[in-house]
Formats: sequence, C-alpha cells, structure tokens
Amino acid sequence: MALRGQAEMQARLLGYRLKIGLLIIIIMILGYFNESHGSAHYGEDSVGSFPYFEYNVPRNVTTVVGQTAFLHCRVEQLGDKAVSWIRKRDLHILTAGILTYTSDQRFQVIRPDKSENWTLQIKFPQERDAGIYECQVNTEPKMSLAFQLNVVEAKAKVLGPADLYVKTGSLLSLTCILSQGPHDLGTIFWYKGSKLIEYKELEANEVEEQRIRLKTEWTEQLSSRLTIDKLQPTDSGNYSCVPTMAETASVNVHVINGEHPAAMQHGNTNTASPCALSVNLLISLYCSLATLYTSTVDGLR
Repeated sequence: MALRGQAEMQARLLGYRLKIGLLIIIIMILGYFNESHGSAHYGEDSVGSFPYFEYNVPRNVTTVVGQTAFLHCRVEQLGDKAVSWIRKRDLHILTAGILTYTSDQRFQVIRPDKSENWTLQIKFPQERDAGIYECQVNTEPKMSLAFQLNVVEAKAKVLGPADLYVKTGSLLSLTCILSQGPHDLGTIFWYKGSKLIEYKELEANEVEEQRIRLKTEWTEQLSSRLTIDKLQPTDSGNYSCVPTMAETASVNVHVINGEHPAAMQHGNTNTASPCALSVNLLISLYCSLATLYTSTVDGLR
C-alpha cells in the first residue's frame, strides 16, 4: 500500500515537471518571436531609413573677402528630421530647416524642393566669418558634420618699385601677380588712370606688330604682364592692376628723356645725390687748401 502511494506521488511530480517544462518552452518560443519581430521592425524603421551624411562634399572651403561662400551639406533619408546650421565658435543657430534664426541676413540656407542638399550661403564674407560651421540633424543622439570656412583677403602685387623711370623709345614691362585665395581668381584688367587699357588679340596667322600687349596666365598663381613698346612721354601715368576678386595694385610710370640717375629702373646704388656731391667737393677743396698751406709754411721755414 505504501509503495503504491509513493508511485502515485512520483507520477504526479513527473506530471508537474512536464507541465512546467512545457510552459517554459512555450514562453521561450513566444519570446523568440517577439524579439524577432522587434528586430525586424527596428531594422525597417530605424536602420534602413535612418538619416546619414554624404561625405563626398568639400568640407574645407576657401573664399576671398566679399565673394559669396557656399557650404554644401547633403543628408540622405532625412525623413521627419530637421537640418540646422550652427556656428561653432559661439554655438549660434544660424538656420533651422529653411528658416533663418539670425539677424545677420548674409546667412541663408538654400534647399531646392525635395532635395537632399542643405547649403549654407554666406554673402559678402569677411575675415571674421572664418571658422567651423556644423550641419546638424536632430536625431537621438544628435548627428553633426563640421565644415571649415577660410576667408582670405586677396591682394594683387605689381613687381618692382612703386615709381618706375623709363627712357623714351624703350620697352615698358609690368607684371601683376595674385597668389592668395582659391584657384578661381577671375581675371585681371589694366588701367591707366581711370581708363581701361585696350589691346587687340592677334590671330595665329597675323604678323602685325602691336605696341601694347597683354598676357594673362595661371600656373601656381594668376599673373598678367603688360608690355608697351616704343614708349612716349604721353605714356607716363599711374598704371593699375585690377583683379576681379582682389584688391588693386598700382605703379607710377615716368617716361623721361635721357638718364635719371636717382630713380631709373636699373638703379645705381653708387650714384651720389647732389647734396653728397657738394659735401665731397667741399671736403676735397678743404684738403687741397690745407695741403697748400702746409707746403707754403714749410717753404718759408
């Protein structure tokens, strides 16, 4: 009787264990399906459509003072998120979406309809505008992409002295260079006073001799050479090199008859000024008189 009771008790315990094991298996199966469903949902909505930046854009941008600058930020799969532009040095919000959040109207975002491009436009940039700007997306956590803006003051330079003396009938050659700023430096014009210097471009088969010639080329810098042959006194004046994207440089040209020892282009550092010549003459005269006086005194003795 006792053995029968023990057997029934063991059978009940085994049944309980089987039920508990079956319940655990069912819970694990349900948990697996819930986890799989959750991962698929996350992958569809959060990973597959999560915003991301296009990195194949210029992020170190150089412009010259006064030339409009553009910072191009491209955001793919933006969805319902918003793009903002932040100035890093003071964390000032410049734009949010297509709206401008600064009183400085030089800043504006350009975004064509349904485009992934959010371009920050900066009109009339100054050197103080140089620095880091961030394109941000209001995800969690926040996404940001930094852009470096460089603003340089491009200046033209005419090689040689500020005052140039050349002989009548000789050749004048002026070279203007521009090496600062981005590669797109525009072009260079030459003026005499307020009048644009005009010249004629010769065809390959033309042999006509031109008195005024101009050659502009780009190597490692933008350079322009103005040459005027057979100079005349009327060619004297102020010649200005005027770039389209830089400050002007100028030189004063003096066309003279004969030599001008003090200021000819070739120069002569050994040539003395009239004042120096007068002093030297007086010293020489004094020395001669002193020698004559000494000789006379010695003769009387």
